[in-house]
Amino acid sequence: MTTAPLVSVLLPVYNAGPYLTAALESILRQDYDRLEVIAIDDGSTDNSLEILERYRRADNRVSVISRENRGLVATLNEGLRLAQGELVARMDADDVAYPRRLSRQVALFERRPDLGFCGACVDTLLHGRIAKGRLDPVFRLGRLDILSMFFTIFLHPTVIYNRNVIGNNDLYYDPKYRHAEDFDLFRRLAGRFPATILPDSLLVYRIHAGSVTMRHAKEMRRTHLRIVAENLEREGLAETTADLRDIGEAVSFDTVSRAADFIRALEERISELPTDTRPSFEAGALNLFYFLYQLVGDEGEPPLTHELLTRTARWNFIRRREQYALRPGVWAPWLSLLSIRAGKRADAVAYFFKTTPAEAVLTRYQRGLV
Repeated sequence: MTTAPLVSVLLPVYNAGPYLTAALESILRQDYDRLEVIAIDDGSTDNSLEILERYRRADNRVSVISRENRGLVATLNEGLRLAQGELVARMDADDVAYPRRLSRQVALFERRPDLGFCGACVDTLLHGRIAKGRLDPVFRLGRLDILSMFFTIFLHPTVIYNRNVIGNNDLYYDPKYRHAEDFDLFRRLAGRFPATILPDSLLVYRIHAGSVTMRHAKEMRRTHLRIVAENLEREGLAETTADLRDIGEAVSFDTVSRAADFIRALEERISELPTDTRPSFEAGALNLFYFLYQLVGDEGEPPLTHELLTRTARWNFIRRREQYALRPGVWAPWLSLLSIRAGKRADAVAYFFKTTPAEAVLTRYQRGLV
């Protein structure tokens, strides 16, 4: 009889007190029980360590390490060194895993022992309401090894690594890419090992102001663009990438114009690629455009977004409502800002009606119905 593989759940914790109990309960109540939880308290100043110790005393599957703050990358690498499992699952201390998460992913590795790592879809939790996730169509259009050059292909807390395939020399987070360490790791692994994504939502991903993504958004974006630039240079799709990197440092009329021209030049080079790889690179380049569109839009200066859309000739790639809002961005930026705010209010209302109260979903979760 084959023994089910041990899954090491790697759980970094830093000031996660309000959410930590739900995260731990969701892992310990999995319908797959051959697991260990490696919880590393990275110098928390709230009650996180107290919560962890309570669970360690109650469940021998939980190991707790507590020490001074060293940052997420050091914590992740420490956890990888301590993990005993053949499979290593990531989990964040502010998310909730559905009961079937580990069993579904383990079953996938049992069917495909050659698989290096996999991710899954998520439902999102924002303002007390949960929105159902779905598989991004881009994954049906492109190869993961190519897409991984342009964006973080998997949401980090959904990933499981197969250490029977990926050796310790390859499975590490590089401190040079702080706050985009997952993007760097995935691009390295996807180029060498098979990877896939499950189309089912296996996790509730919590969006809140205290998350790493929200707190370090600017640095994350700079590092993200640096990684994309390195990939494009390596693939011979750009001789110099200063125009792409510079917009990550400062968003101005000059950097927006140069980044837009960079996108156009990149598209021309991609159009000359062989037909078997071109669609994947085209999908990646389109994602890069949307990344820049979001980055520039967050500055709240409509003339800059107007410049990006005009120079890239991408007006038809955004929603019609956004087109109407941004068209007067040059001669009446105040009008654009008013329209953008109105659009965000409309999105908030639409979000309310298409989502479910979190309490209802999590009650069903506790009953094992989701």
